[in-house]
Amino acid sequence: MKTFNDQSSHGSIAPARPKSLPSLKAGVGLKPEHYRAILDQHPAVGFFEIHAENYMGDGGPPHRYLTAIREMYPISIHGVGLSIGSSGPLSEAHLLRLKVLIERYEPAMFSEHLAWSTHPSGYLNDLLPIPYTKEALRRVVEHIDTAQAFLGRRLLLENPSTYVQFAESSYSEPDFINEIVRRTGCGLLLDVNNIYVSANNHGFDPYAYVDQINHLAVGEIHLAGHTRELDTDGSPLLIDTHDRYVDDAVWSLYAHAIRSIGGVSTMIEWDANIPDLPVLLAESDLANAVSLAATG
Repeated sequence: MKTFNDQSSHGSIAPARPKSLPSLKAGVGLKPEHYRAILDQHPAVGFFEIHAENYMGDGGPPHRYLTAIREMYPISIHGVGLSIGSSGPLSEAHLLRLKVLIERYEPAMFSEHLAWSTHPSGYLNDLLPIPYTKEALRRVVEHIDTAQAFLGRRLLLENPSTYVQFAESSYSEPDFINEIVRRTGCGLLLDVNNIYVSANNHGFDPYAYVDQINHLAVGEIHLAGHTRELDTDGSPLLIDTHDRYVDDAVWSLYAHAIRSIGGVSTMIEWDANIPDLPVLLAESDLANAVSLAATG
């Protein structure tokens, strides 16, 4: 597969804000539990985001509902299975399924995680961290170039939530991500909850992280809930569970991000213990209010 651009890992791409979803109306994740209510009620939400892997079949009710909802709202496609950080090559079969899905629904954005989930003997149903080394950087850049070339569009890369750090890392996470952007021209999906979770788990300043990231590259923001637990030595441990309301501390960090970056398309993630649709819509309304206050 050819690379996305001739400069790829040997030059730099001038930063530019990715084409945006609505920035004045936040979006929510599209869940089967809400299909009928969305079509009946036409809620005032900015967009819906789907997980790519849930729609890789050829047909059936999910595609019938998504087709109808796509006629009413913009959508964003978020991948969780491409394994951008894996040591081996990207799966051409998975890339082909993504391409078919993207061409079918023409999403405003497509995003993937800075993580890995595949190895030679199989697939792990998790998003695992990578060391921030020169070798890992080269591999991630190569994979993003491959994906962008094959899909024919810019990818947004999401910062991870992490629970361990690698002793051999030679970059900070913001520097590592910024260098990926510089080499590939990809955009960023800034997950504010992931920043807060990782900052708590590793003891860094989440506000400094937001300040260090390439603001021009941010095309979408994610917000979600997390769970507070204790690790084996009794220290606080946050888990990115996507199963509850956005924490007050994350709302504060989001306001800082909006003041720093400007108005950016924002999406509420809620992937477990799915609430009724009005609960999700209230969270998206709160995101709108926080964003408006931060930029007003």
